[in-house]
Amino acid sequence: MTLLYIVLATLAGGLLSVGIAASLTVHLLGRVVKSLVSLSAGVLLATALLNVLPEAFESNAEPHALFATLLGGLLFFFLLEKVELYRHTHHHEGDGHHHHHHFDAEQAGRGGWSVLLGDSIHNFCDGVIIAAAFLTDVRLGTVTALAIIAHEIPQEVGDYIVLLNAGLSRTRALVYNALSGAAAVVGGVVGYFVVGPWEALFPYLLVVAASSFVYVAVADLIPQMQRRLSLRDTLLQVGWLAAGLVIVLLAMSGLQHNH
Repeated sequence: MTLLYIVLATLAGGLLSVGIAASLTVHLLGRVVKSLVSLSAGVLLATALLNVLPEAFESNAEPHALFATLLGGLLFFFLLEKVELYRHTHHHEGDGHHHHHHFDAEQAGRGGWSVLLGDSIHNFCDGVIIAAAFLTDVRLGTVTALAIIAHEIPQEVGDYIVLLNAGLSRTRALVYNALSGAAAVVGGVVGYFVVGPWEALFPYLLVVAASSFVYVAVADLIPQMQRRLSLRDTLLQVGWLAAGLVIVLLAMSGLQHNH
């Protein structure tokens, strides 16, 4: 049953992102991404700091070792992004960021393979994280999957926009997104069978998951939000960020009540 939960959770983000991308115009997608970036930041930070890390530190693992793992995780994701193997694209030409002309074409690389490779690795890691969380506790797995899905949707939609701006057809861009999303399912299944027997590693994997959430939120999402905006847009941004926090708190409360 746990494996089924993992597969469904890893499928959800990819299916939702492809569905949203297929149903909206590029202009509307750009507006959706802006809102979802703020929502994702709130969800990721709340999940990491209020749910995943407390769960890890409530285990019998040595706190110093867990903090060392947190530091190592942050540095690992920083280095992985440096070599462009851990991508989380949320921009597109005309979004207000000052990218040079044909920036998206360069981001997409030859035929979009650099986007596909980077996001596939990112999604595979997310799948392993979801598996570790569900193996620890179904409640924790559910909240962790919610955080990853909340981030994966704007990430995949952002990549879809990049691929379109690079000249790919809608069908080809959607297929690339679907392939990238499938890597999360592979990661979830591999995580279930490989990580499952090593229960002592669960707290450390949870800390790695938290470091991933914090890194993406602080290094990618929040800097995108630090732009000069009108009062109305600033209030909307803060509102979406707060909504992300509230969603996680409500999910935690509901799952604890049902647990």
